[in-house]
Amino acid sequence: VQLQASGGGLVQPGGSLTLSCAASGNGITYGDMAWYRQAPGKQRELVASIASGGTPNYSDFMQGRFTIYRGNAKNTVNLGMNSLKLEDTAVYYCNVAFTRWGRSYRHNAWGQGTQVTVSS
Repeated sequence: VQLQASGGGLVQPGGSLTLSCAASGNGITYGDMAWYRQAPGKQRELVASIASGGTPNYSDFMQGRFTIYRGNAKNTVNLGMNSLKLEDTAVYYCNVAFTRWGRSYRHNAWGQGTQVTVSS
């Protein structure tokens, strides 16, 4: 499966961005999808995840500012980010769990990352 992330950019503190990640591939059944981020000098951390049934899960530091949701086609995952702070600056990565051709083995794939910079 291939993942294509987009939507990053430069935004002022308090601003908003929406990240999108589109997955593609043959014979794919998509499972949980998630967004992670990695700031310079820090470990990659989970931002939010959403189950195949649509139940979201957020890291505590989101404090209600971010919203994760899946597209109607189920192969996309979006992250709406509001009230952005300087400390939200990071490379954001999408992650998708999936099975192939109806088999039970669960695969995992990462997108290429999209830069979000919050700066005045």
